[in-house]
Amino acid sequence: MDEREHNSGPMSSEGEKAGSAINAELSATQPTEPATAKLVENDPVVLDAAPPPGPIATEEIAREPVSPSIRLDKKHPLAIRWMHWINFPVLFTMIWSGLLIYWNDSDNAYKHPHAVYRIGVGPFTLVRFFPPWFWKAMNAPYHVTQGLGYHFFFMWLFAINGILYVLFTIFSGEWRFVVPDRKSLIEAIQVTLKDLHLIKYLPPQTKYNGAQKIAYTSVILMGAGSLITGLAIYKPTQAHWVTTLLGGYEMARWEHFLLTMGFCGFFLIHVTQVVLAGWNNFRSMVSGLEVKPVQEPSLEAERKSWG
Repeated sequence: MDEREHNSGPMSSEGEKAGSAINAELSATQPTEPATAKLVENDPVVLDAAPPPGPIATEEIAREPVSPSIRLDKKHPLAIRWMHWINFPVLFTMIWSGLLIYWNDSDNAYKHPHAVYRIGVGPFTLVRFFPPWFWKAMNAPYHVTQGLGYHFFFMWLFAINGILYVLFTIFSGEWRFVVPDRKSLIEAIQVTLKDLHLIKYLPPQTKYNGAQKIAYTSVILMGAGSLITGLAIYKPTQAHWVTTLLGGYEMARWEHFLLTMGFCGFFLIHVTQVVLAGWNNFRSMVSGLEVKPVQEPSLEAERKSWG
């Protein structure tokens, strides 16, 4: 028997099986290299990324709606603001020029009988309103004609502005804010006590309190009185019936002068109160709008209620 035939017998088959088993075991113990990816130009490269996170849970905070605590309210109409700011320099000029005119009768060096700046009995003088240093400070001596020129020019502006103001307040209904009512006197007393720090509360008010209503109405009447007494002094012959009703020429001069002093007192108190009230009050006379708490009554709503 050939040797090759002898080797291809049953013993040869068993050897092959044993070799195959050994090779399979060795292959299992050796690491395998990953297959190399073939990159082609312009092919998209997909990277394994972490999955996108789910929706973020947000805690919804229940909030109550914020309510405003202040608001803008229309306090002064445009016409009133214009007439107010026109009247201020006009009235100031009227007072200044009037003092230049009255300097004549204040100087006793010429023994003038019309000493309207003196309070006394007969030759005895209790008090004189203006000392000599006052006249020198305002350069009043010997400026009578200058005072007459200014006084007679600005009196027309003063009269026209005052008449327009009264007519506007009547036809617009703004007089309801200005004219005192039956509660105004009591409110004025309470306001005065509050300003003196004797009480800590103020009476309710809309546009003006009781003290302001009395003061502003008084100023309007004082302006009318100044025009009437000024006419009696300016034209004592032509308007003799007015001069007579006022008690005569000398009395008309006294009344005119006392009204002027009343305006000076009003200026002092008014400016002081404006400063104490603060910027909001002053701003309302410039822009017409006032910042006020929402719980206070609305002036514009009250105007609409007039119909």
